[in-house]
This record gives sequence, C-alpha cells and structure tokens, in this order.
Amino acid sequence: MNVQSRAKQILIHGLALVLVGIVWGLVIPHTPFPRLALSAHIQAVLNGMLFILMAVLLLTLPHKVSARSALIMLGAVCLTWLTVISEIANAWWGTSESLSIAAKEAGAIGGTVWQEQFVKLTHIPAILSLIVAWILLIAGFVKKPASQD
Repeated sequence: MNVQSRAKQILIHGLALVLVGIVWGLVIPHTPFPRLALSAHIQAVLNGMLFILMAVLLLTLPHKVSARSALIMLGAVCLTWLTVISEIANAWWGTSESLSIAAKEAGAIGGTVWQEQFVKLTHIPAILSLIVAWILLIAGFVKKPASQD
C-alpha cells in the first residue's frame, strides 16, 4: 500500500473516532463515573480531529513521508482505538492508576487489578506510537519534497 491509501484509511478512522466521540457524549450522564466518561469523549473527538488533520496533510500537501512511516501512523490510529475503548469501559470501572487526575475528580477509588492493567496497557503503547507518528509526519514535511528539489 502507498502513502495515499494509508492516508485515506487514517482519514476514515479519524472521522469514525469523531462520530464515536459525539455519540458517546450522549451516554456520559448515564455512567457511574461521568468525569471519566467525559475523558473518553474528549479523547475520541480530539484524536479523531488530529487524525483527520494528519490525513488531510498527507493527501494535499507535498511531503516525503514514506509508506513505512504512513503504516506506523496507521498503527498509532489503531492503538488509539484501544485507548478510547478502555476509557469508555473505565466510565463503569472507575480505575485510578493511569488517569489519576480524572479519577480523583470523578471520585473513582480504583478498579480491579486486571481493569487497572487493561487501562494502563492500552494507554502506554498508544502514547508512544502517537509520539513516533507525529515525529515521522513532521520529518516528512521538513524534508524537501521531490517537486521542490
């Protein structure tokens, strides 16, 4: 697959994340920990918009982003879905280790060991992959595109 097709996949995932975030916003008041549910809503909408931006940049502006870099960016998108899912589940669990500030505001006292681990294990890889993805995106735009050589 080339950069264009991966960018279109990133765009579709971004649009879907925004939609999930908007729909999830309707559920927030009905969860045991609405403040944690709000975090999931913000996570979905914000990351969805960031992925839309990433895709639009890749699809419209000249760059030197490689197909491998675009694959890593798409991987970051997939890992972000896991993070959003864990935060949605956390609106019922009330874990407190990974999202301690939001948990404190929500009055969450912590979940079971496996719930705490699930939230933690979905956040760490997503965060690291997002950092790498944005570095690769920036690097692809810093390099002079072929049309400007």
